[in-house]
Amino acid sequence: MKEIYIVLTHTGTVLSRIIKDYTQDEFSHVSISLDKELKEMYSFGRLNPYNPFWGGFVHEGINFGTFKRFGNTVCKIYSLYVSDEQYNNAKGIIEYIKSTKQLQGFNIIGLLAVGFHKKITFENSFYCAEFVKYVLDKSGIENNLPEIIKPEDFKNIQGLNEIYSGRLRKYQITRNSIAEKINEKILSYSQKEGII
Repeated sequence: MKEIYIVLTHTGTVLSRIIKDYTQDEFSHVSISLDKELKEMYSFGRLNPYNPFWGGFVHEGINFGTFKRFGNTVCKIYSLYVSDEQYNNAKGIIEYIKSTKQLQGFNIIGLLAVGFHKKITFENSFYCAEFVKYVLDKSGIENNLPEIIKPEDFKNIQGLNEIYSGRLRKYQITRNSIAEKINEKILSYSQKEGII
């Protein structure tokens, strides 16, 4: 068994506030990650942190790109256990889309259509929630997600475990602090027992 991670975010940008106000949802963006440190985090969103209208496939990070520019981004991070085969399928699908990213478009029309409870799709074109659902579906990962999909819908996947809620930027700090505390305890115990 392996874990994948679903990351729901709200940056507070003008576009994300419009989406949030319109949907009345807590979050306006979703990404998928293949590692707990969120080094491999992917979605469809703005290609340039300073241009909300130029979108496509993005490799996102806590300390670069859009999330670096918008340091007050709030998030909820969930883990989901999947089989090794499902994990490898997800990785392969993401790698394929990554290798053909010049051919992938941002489905702005589909994103706007969600507000009218309509589904409009185009070949090789996604908005964030559409992309993450596509990866889950094509990987054989069971989910109870609706066809007309919003980021908030991912909270309802069966078997999802919330592992963090708060500022995205603090997620890494929190994880590093925990690791440092564990290392300090091991060092203290080792010194006390005369192991080192």
